[in-house]
Amino acid sequence: MTPAPAYDAPADSPIYANKQLYTRIADCPSRTLTHSSLIRPRSAHAWTVRAGQVCRITAPQGAQVGDLNIWNSHNPRERFWASRTRQLHQSHVSTFDRLWSCLPYMRPLVTITADTLVNYGVDEFGGRIHDLLGTRCDPYIHHLMTGESDDFHCHSNLTRAVAEYGLAESDVHDVLNVFQVTGLDEKGRYFMATSPAKVGDYFEFFAEQDVLCALSVCSGGDLSQWGWKGSEEMGDTTKPLGVEVYTIDDATVLEGWKAPEPSGYRGLHGLRMPVREEDGLAGV
Repeated sequence: MTPAPAYDAPADSPIYANKQLYTRIADCPSRTLTHSSLIRPRSAHAWTVRAGQVCRITAPQGAQVGDLNIWNSHNPRERFWASRTRQLHQSHVSTFDRLWSCLPYMRPLVTITADTLVNYGVDEFGGRIHDLLGTRCDPYIHHLMTGESDDFHCHSNLTRAVAEYGLAESDVHDVLNVFQVTGLDEKGRYFMATSPAKVGDYFEFFAEQDVLCALSVCSGGDLSQWGWKGSEEMGDTTKPLGVEVYTIDDATVLEGWKAPEPSGYRGLHGLRMPVREEDGLAGV
């Protein structure tokens, strides 16, 4: 018998999104575009989304993988926690899944409201889309694998993008790989497959709090020609990604929504203040 999911919770748990509310948000036709960017290949862009706004990541020219980082825009110590999100929801996320923040905050940063690839399912090799199994490509592992240097991996792209917001390389963290198909083979080894995204596909989320986002357009392109050394063929698969931020104009759409509070745990992890001995200095 297959073991039960370790982090399963009752249907009314705050872990899960209110499907009626978030469907209403996704379907709302009354919204105003407040930000739009086209991110060129081998680069990244950082932008803010206010609580209650909707953000859409688009594939304007077809298949292309993007690496997404998210922070609380007022406190970058609170940032997206990929591994806990993977445990609470699944290894590949889609509509109604939530992207959670790290300890000690432990609350949703955003909730996924729309995904044109929601029906991708599981391919013949066990691959799924919108990956939380892996993380961003980086120049350190590239140098380890090839002995060469390359400044345009996703880690480096994200580092450059967030510098204008006062963040550093150490603030860049594990990502959500949007439009990326991945899985584990029969030996448990990580694999990547060609992205199925087509012109017009998008991935959309609702900001549960004020967030700073950064998205890297991966140098691997659609991953159909992936290789550590890179190639002209791999470069030919790279395309831009788009970002759009919308304000919901109809306030009634958000009735019943409120920004989530940080975790209610107020313990001290078993630590206690030492008991002061009676030393005749009480009150000193």
